Amino acid sequence: MKKRIAILISGRGSNMMRLVEAARDPAYPAEIVAVVSNRPDAEGLAWAQSHGIPAIAIDHKTFATRTAFEARLHTTLLDHRTDMICCAGFLRMMTGGFIDRWHNRMLNIHPSLLPAFPGLDTHKRALDQGVRIVGCTVHLMRLEMDTGPIIAQAAVPVLNGDTEETLAARVLAAEHRLYPHALRLIASGAVTVSGEDIDRSGEQPGSGGVLFSPPLA
Repeated sequence: MKKRIAILISGRGSNMMRLVEAARDPAYPAEIVAVVSNRPDAEGLAWAQSHGIPAIAIDHKTFATRTAFEARLHTTLLDHRTDMICCAGFLRMMTGGFIDRWHNRMLNIHPSLLPAFPGLDTHKRALDQGVRIVGCTVHLMRLEMDTGPIIAQAAVPVLNGDTEETLAARVLAAEHRLYPHALRLIASGAVTVSGEDIDRSGEQPGSGGVLFSPPLA
């Protein structure tokens, strides 16, 4: 049975779009049952609605407390019989209570090779420190920002002359491929989690290729 996925966004939701597109494949082990935003003006809501997906705005500014907002969000997710949550540019920190309710069922994508460069300004920090390989990570969410068991990662080389904008664009392109892949692994059971441990025994073996930056002569 396919896993029922709700996607949380705060803006355009480009990763949300890629997850929706991936889920159109009848063989994909997940279906997108709702897109929820804490910002009523989020562009991604109109896109989701135009593709036949329930698009729900829950404006966090109308709630007196974070807990009250999360209670409404939790109820909405239950109403759509959500199995798992995918955060895709959702710009709200969640309380421990909410994360505990969705323990090991809440994914996030971050534009760095965690545990390197958690938080904001990842590309600027990577360039400032002279890093030659960056990337993106899909992980299970925990209370501390950008922590939790890692499901999948993609590496992206830093090129000569890169700016924050050019590097961010290439990392985002990798995110668009990585997130559907990571969700497939979890939803299919190829990757499972117990506590803080990941079991990857169901993964397909990779090529073992190595990324060099700068390239080998």
